Amino acid sequence: MTPTVFGIESLTDISLDSGTRLTLTDGPLQLGWKHSGMTADFIAEVMALPFLRSKKDYMQAHHDIGYLSNELIENAVKFRQPGEILIEAGISEGSFLIRVRNTIDGATASRFQQLLQRLQSKDPGELLLEQIETNAISSASGSGLGLLTLLSDYDAKMAWAFEENTDERIILTTTAAVAMPPSSNP
Repeated sequence: MTPTVFGIESLTDISLDSGTRLTLTDGPLQLGWKHSGMTADFIAEVMALPFLRSKKDYMQAHHDIGYLSNELIENAVKFRQPGEILIEAGISEGSFLIRVRNTIDGATASRFQQLLQRLQSKDPGELLLEQIETNAISSASGSGLGLLTLLSDYDAKMAWAFEENTDERIILTTTAAVAMPPSSNP
């Protein structure tokens, strides 16, 4: 079955075969939040290396890569069904690209697709301000702030592909790209 894609569809076709590939699996230690940060830090360390010629560019690349990676991996850990999380990352044409694939249930997929439809109808910066205001007056979860920050403040380009699986689960593949510092692009 053809996946349902939200966002920039051309990102789903970009090959990351020459990049880094990691698989997070469930096990006796259970996959949790701390794994998101450690994995994002590792990806940032590896992917920022080409920018070492300039300390400023290296620090910016490391920060942007780490933030983007952490947000996507945290969401995959938080909303996943039991099973693996596949992470692919690479640098291509002046951008850092990351792809995260995990399995979610149908209800989660439906809620997320509604959020993505809302994102397509408004400016991410406006939505970010609205969500911050909502969080300030409500005790409800701040869900969506990280995603909105990526789109608004980091100018991330993103795509989400939802593919039905045979066991009533949905395979969610999130692909994102952020521009790397221009003065030292390899």
